Amino acid sequence: MSMNDNRGCSTCPTGKENYEIFTSRIRGQRVKRVQYDYRTEDGELFSTVASSLTECRRRRDEWLSKRAANVGKG
Repeated sequence: MSMNDNRGCSTCPTGKENYEIFTSRIRGQRVKRVQYDYRTEDGELFSTVASSLTECRRRRDEWLSKRAANVGKG
């Protein structure tokens, strides 16, 4: 299953995560990368690319913490 539809939009369902591991070349070296999407229960999408799934989830958790801190502001 692809992470994106034929228009390039994320197919990640609400409350779930999708990720895909791929390799890329950087300065001639092959490096592993993880493309990661997470959609909140209210439909907001978080997306990142990192060197590991653990790093992607750390970034997601940081984003969720900041997002929760801003609830009720503004």
